[in-house]
Amino acid sequence: MVGRIFRIVNNLQIRWKMLVVVLPLVVIPIVVIGALIGFVASRQATLGITTTSRADLDHMAGFTLDLLDAHDRQFKTYQADKEQTVRQDLKVMVDLAANLVKAEQRKVESGVLTPDSARSGVGRALADVHLGPSGYLFVLESSGRLAVHPSRAGDNILDEQDEAGRFFIRDLVSRAVKLGPGEVDYIVYPWRNPGRGERQPRMKIAAFSYFPPWDWIIAAGSYLDEGYRDARYERRSFAELKEKIKRKKVGRTGYIYCMDRMGNLLIHPDAEGENIYDRVDSSGRAFIRKMCETKEGWIRYPWRNEGEKKARMKIVRYRYFEPWDWIVAVGSYEDEFYAEANLIKWRIMQSIFLVPLVVGCIAVAMVFLAAKVLTDPIRHMTAVIRRVKRGRFDARMQVDSRDELGELAATFNRMTSIIQAHKELEANLAQQGKMASIGVLSSGVAHEINNPLGVILGYAGYLEGKVPEEDPNHRFIVEIKRESKRCKKIVQDLLSFARTPRPDLGLLDLNALLDEIIDFASNHTELHHVRIRKKFDPALPNIEADGDQLRQVAINLLLNAGAAVSRGGVVEVRTGLEEDMAVISIWDNGSGISEEHLEKIFEPFFTTRARGTGLGLAITRQIIDQHHGQISIDSEPGVGTTVTVLLPLCQEGVAP
Repeated sequence: MVGRIFRIVNNLQIRWKMLVVVLPLVVIPIVVIGALIGFVASRQATLGITTTSRADLDHMAGFTLDLLDAHDRQFKTYQADKEQTVRQDLKVMVDLAANLVKAEQRKVESGVLTPDSARSGVGRALADVHLGPSGYLFVLESSGRLAVHPSRAGDNILDEQDEAGRFFIRDLVSRAVKLGPGEVDYIVYPWRNPGRGERQPRMKIAAFSYFPPWDWIIAAGSYLDEGYRDARYERRSFAELKEKIKRKKVGRTGYIYCMDRMGNLLIHPDAEGENIYDRVDSSGRAFIRKMCETKEGWIRYPWRNEGEKKARMKIVRYRYFEPWDWIVAVGSYEDEFYAEANLIKWRIMQSIFLVPLVVGCIAVAMVFLAAKVLTDPIRHMTAVIRRVKRGRFDARMQVDSRDELGELAATFNRMTSIIQAHKELEANLAQQGKMASIGVLSSGVAHEINNPLGVILGYAGYLEGKVPEEDPNHRFIVEIKRESKRCKKIVQDLLSFARTPRPDLGLLDLNALLDEIIDFASNHTELHHVRIRKKFDPALPNIEADGDQLRQVAINLLLNAGAAVSRGGVVEVRTGLEEDMAVISIWDNGSGISEEHLEKIFEPFFTTRARGTGLGLAITRQIIDQHHGQISIDSEPGVGTTVTVLLPLCQEGVAP
């Protein structure tokens, strides 16, 4: 079975082999690691959520205590502010009364009123003033006698004491007589008025000032709680506090409640006002009593609400608020704590299956990409090898990297280059053998062919002179003469190519030679349709060369350029100097040469012209090589051609 699997895998393509090998190595570790991480994460999530939930309960309990404390502090501040307001109001009343007394004194001084009538009038006016529910104005003499009072005018109260046993009237008198003009002082004391049915003393405040001309201590008194207590405001503010606490939810069904140490529910979402001191949980334990006794801590108990089949564990954090003697409790069911942990477990399980799936898809894509990176070069190599197998030794593998495949491709390219060089060497040897045979043949046959050709040309010339041009046979004679000349030129080219003589070197003015050749070529019948331009470098020095051979080179190149251009075309001949080489450049705006023909342009017998021999450029290149020069052709079809010849200024030696 295992062997069969291996055989199947072995026959797969590389990308499928990589997939079979890589995918299990990627997915299996992810599944195993994911399961371990999921298990650990689930446990940590449960522990973390439990810790966090208990912290939330503690935080909510602290939050509720902060609300109660803020409410308590707010009302204490409110009372202090209202007391200050009461003091200010009493001072205003004392100032008004003092101003009234001063006004009456001015009348006494002006003689309008007598002192007794002035005091009597002011006393009646002040006795009718009431401040709040029970406050009033009164006037006390320094002896302790009440000069003005709503109910006790004429009484001496110097020895009266407040509920704390202090002689507050003596204190008031001693402080009043020391006050300066317009100054107001205050005294606060506990007081209970039995005539009003009061059972508990209340704090009373009196503002007073002293008027020396009449020996009057003018005072305004009121109970403090009558000045700042606003029952409706207190009820509304406390109701808002309760609503704020009851609106706070703990989890899905948890809530906050407050009770006193007797078990009376003071704040509760739906049982406010009930006494739950003796309430027991589902196991029969009196958990409320324990909370009231310990006042602060944690408690966990089973509880079943109406409509539920079984009890659920509930956990409560309770804390003590000492200023009001309250117990603040925050509770929630434990299964609600773990709902989030269970959700995390489910998500982890989903991730354990989803992540390998996603990673597997990514791994497949990456494997196919890696396979493409590896197999594309192999496919390219296979295609190149097939081309080489068919004899295309010029085919090369593309080398894009330095890895093993890149090294293999480079090695193969070197191998094919060596094979191609060997093939070219064999072809050159064969060509040289052929050319040697042509040389022997041409030297032996040239005279045998030239003699009959000379006779044919002679008789053709004789007949051309005898037969008038109007004769229909005249054109046949002209054709015989032209084709005979062509045969003679072919034989001469063969002989020249096979036996190119050694250059006869001498100093040569290249500009003058080319100028002479251009004048000759301008009158040639094959160049009548061409305009030849010259651009010679006047600073070009003389070179050491064979003038006759270079003349043949220039004529061949000019005739080729003229054959490539149409009527009205341009051929431009340039000369110049490039380092230690003379440059001849012949440019034309003709039809150009295709890339495939450029590779064979210098081969013997290769020609694109109907009547060409294919030896002109071969002879030209041979002559340039014997002069140790270089020749190159740059051409673009439809644009034109440029032939560049480089010749050394001085010859150190020539080829034999």
